[in-house]
Amino acid sequence: MTVDSLEKTIEIEDLYKSYGAIRALDGTNLTVAPAQVFGLLGPNGSGKTTLIKAICGILKPDRGNIRVFGLEAGHDRYAVRKRLGYMPQTPSLYDDLSPAENLRFFGGGFHLPDLQERLREVLEFVQLWNRRDDPLYTFSGGMRQRISLACALLHDPELLILDEPTAGVDPALRQDFWEHFTELRSRGRTIFLSTNQMDEAQRCDRIAVVMGGKMLVDETPGTIRGRGKTRVTLELEDGQRVEEVADYESALPRLLAEYGLGSQVKRISLKRQSLEEVILDLIADPQAKERQTR
Repeated sequence: MTVDSLEKTIEIEDLYKSYGAIRALDGTNLTVAPAQVFGLLGPNGSGKTTLIKAICGILKPDRGNIRVFGLEAGHDRYAVRKRLGYMPQTPSLYDDLSPAENLRFFGGGFHLPDLQERLREVLEFVQLWNRRDDPLYTFSGGMRQRISLACALLHDPELLILDEPTAGVDPALRQDFWEHFTELRSRGRTIFLSTNQMDEAQRCDRIAVVMGGKMLVDETPGTIRGRGKTRVTLELEDGQRVEEVADYESALPRLLAEYGLGSQVKRISLKRQSLEEVILDLIADPQAKERQTR
């Protein structure tokens, strides 16, 4: 997708980052438009967290450019941080403080005039208002995830960057999270998140798959799934015929024409690859996309 420079929330060009002999980002390019939910997928160690930290200005890349709202993520990181909310993969919270005290601490840097009102709103959203004064060391891992999300939401940021936000969260609350993400998008907010949950990937407007610091694909979930194959099974009078085709809408008429659409075809079944299967194929064979587009 080509996005005008005035319409880019995040723009990444030729980003490289190495940790010794390990190259975490290898010429990464990515563009995220406003008011969308953008998902980042990839196996552990693929470079997702490194990319997220670079966008937030927490980590300095070896070379390349990152612009957020047109600002340089590294050079203008303080201006950028005022406009984004960041939820790390591992919550950075103070165990001896309560949720309310943690939120007041993190919210202090934003000088919010309605801090107490916002504090109540986000704690009610993550369903922990009733435990706002309990010390954090009494909370489970999933509850800590909720508080970490509340910290990211506190100043109502234009861009929300979440590193596996629903890890350890129960299914009901995960649904609530996604309903809130959808509401934020409808209000013009942009959400950039990493996830390993395929049902979450399907909720995104666009997803990018990263492997070894390289972007394998950056498209809508439907377009990516369209790259998969479909297994067509014809049950004939004398047995079965099974074929895997890339475009079943075009292939099915050809297959049926061979039998004249006659009575010898008893049954036809189609099994399309799921989004997860297509993504796993891309990760296992990164050159597959190049061959498909030739």
